[in-house]
Amino acid sequence: MLYDPTEHRIKSFVTRAGRLSPAQERALHTLGPKFCVPYQKSLLDSEVTFGRSAPLILEIGTGMGETTAHIAALMPEKNFLGVEVHTPGVGSLLKRIDEQSIDNLRLIQHDAFEVVTHMLAPKSLTGAHVFFPDPWHKARHNKRRLIQSPFVALLASRIAQGGYLHCATDWEEYAEQMLVVLSAEPSLQNITDGFAPRPDYRPVTKFENRGLKLGHGVWDLVFTKV
Repeated sequence: MLYDPTEHRIKSFVTRAGRLSPAQERALHTLGPKFCVPYQKSLLDSEVTFGRSAPLILEIGTGMGETTAHIAALMPEKNFLGVEVHTPGVGSLLKRIDEQSIDNLRLIQHDAFEVVTHMLAPKSLTGAHVFFPDPWHKARHNKRRLIQSPFVALLASRIAQGGYLHCATDWEEYAEQMLVVLSAEPSLQNITDGFAPRPDYRPVTKFENRGLKLGHGVWDLVFTKV
């Protein structure tokens, strides 16, 4: 059996079981078969998965799904692939899909690094979103952060020329690191000088709004694939 580096690395997340609400559990059972795509070590056929050919946007870390559902509903002409490891978040997003009658969104419950490595072909993405990844704020844990050079290079290779990578964080020190890492990737170009204004398509969530009222900052970074 060949050595696979994706299975022998420091993970950027800690798996938490979490408590499922009855509505989330019901959504997993009733909607999961249609909207959840099993992880596999082979390339995703986007046209088969979505039943159509359309630009594909990847969102890494969908959380409870508020932002993901909003953007997918806002852009019905695009296909959205969400990746999330935590079951309650997947159940919550499935519930939103049903409530908002969203049909252009599919989910993979698995590690994003392995999904990008094995399931996405080079230049297959029109865009990628990484919103509020775990900041791992203690210095000894910084090595667990998702936005680091090897992963950015991998992700950039999956984005087609003219596509984009949009990151956002509410942790200033992580924002500064993101800016350094993204700026150092030769295949990416910053759309502005430093941090970007929040694009209209990314909504301000209730948690973000609460932080803004307390004086906490939020930093967006948008880079295009050259």
